[in-house]
Amino acid sequence: MSVQPILTAGIDPATGDSTWHLDDYVKRGGYAALKKIIAENITPAAVIDIVKSSSLRGRGGAGFPAGLKWSFMPKSYAGTKYLVCNSDEGEPGTFKDRDLLRYNPHQVIEGMAIAAYAMGAGRGYNYIHGEVWALYERFEEALAEARAAGLIGQNILGSPFSFELFAHHGFGAYICGEETALLDSLEGKKGQPRYKPPFPASFGVYGNPTTINNTETFAAVPWIIINGGEKYLELGKPNNGGTKLFSVSGHVMRPGNYEVPLGLPFPELLAMAGGMRGGRKLKACIPGGSSAPVLPAEIMMDTTLDYDAIAKAGSMLGSGAVIIMDESTCMVRALERLSYFYFEESCGQCTPCREGTGWLYRVVHRIEHGLGRADDLDLLNSVTDNIMGRTICALGDAASLPVRSFTKHFKSEFEYHIENKKCLVPPDVQREGSKIYVRPSQC
Repeated sequence: MSVQPILTAGIDPATGDSTWHLDDYVKRGGYAALKKIIAENITPAAVIDIVKSSSLRGRGGAGFPAGLKWSFMPKSYAGTKYLVCNSDEGEPGTFKDRDLLRYNPHQVIEGMAIAAYAMGAGRGYNYIHGEVWALYERFEEALAEARAAGLIGQNILGSPFSFELFAHHGFGAYICGEETALLDSLEGKKGQPRYKPPFPASFGVYGNPTTINNTETFAAVPWIIINGGEKYLELGKPNNGGTKLFSVSGHVMRPGNYEVPLGLPFPELLAMAGGMRGGRKLKACIPGGSSAPVLPAEIMMDTTLDYDAIAKAGSMLGSGAVIIMDESTCMVRALERLSYFYFEESCGQCTPCREGTGWLYRVVHRIEHGLGRADDLDLLNSVTDNIMGRTICALGDAASLPVRSFTKHFKSEFEYHIENKKCLVPPDVQREGSKIYVRPSQC
């Protein structure tokens, strides 16, 4: 199944080159949505209603309805309201937002300007991941082009609407992808999650009302305004409107970003990515980034790619990072690597997360290295029970969910490690499966 590109239109289909400059974007209809809103004097409330009707859900991971989130911003607030784009793409397996900023930055800018109009926000920031400096510079160039053309800044397109937008460079901390930690980092503080409530819509940047959305969420908005919310909804399925960028990585022939309608059967996405590498069989898939529960092949092959279907299958669509693992994968070794990541990235603010993530890693590490104990699987479940729901933010849950799902679906593999002090997957098979095939990004 294919659709007219909505998010990836900044790539020349003939050459694969980026056509990201303002003139290129305008030639393919760019900024028409912003001009339409201002020329027709569409009310902010009407813009929010259009977004609500599209069933656009937040593309950063939580999947919360974007239009509903926008409606939480107070209408009568007298001070400055803020808009923040979360481009701090730190979830392992996710690489879609950087391609949007690389190939189509003006669509993100236009989406943010429309959102600012709808919520009465006078100032905005795009918080860009710290390890993609070139994309930060490109976004700054795009901002300069938009500002010079009167598309952001004071009295946009000669109207009373003003919106100042800036890029902010993060420093690569995973925790800053959590929206309130991002806000503290934006303010120049140590990036650590805040207690909620109060929520950002009432107390965000510098104590002012703030709405935060993902890069992909904002990029979808111009198409919705031009074509209508209902048309966008029709591209996907009920409660799952539109298209979605999936970052496919792992043991496939063509890893890369693929824009497809929500509700696409997983086997079709796998075929788009060239199928399994080396003719091997699919063993497991993490459908929503490393914090999402892993699913075995038999479940994944019978699942569609949308928020509701993935949740019913026992995982999360999350950021849309589809991590493919074939039969050469040692699931204990894979979990060891994931557990180490969350142990390293915990900000240390909450005791259950600070101590618990280290505990999870050390137990999985000893199982992988032939030192596992008979009660280690029960111990892992006990530790996750004492982490989940007991932390300020969701990082503790993000560390626990992979542990629970790996040990649930591949319990026999963990038991084999513990009982036999070695891996169920032969070392030569693991080595063969770990060979890296470099392929260009497919969008």
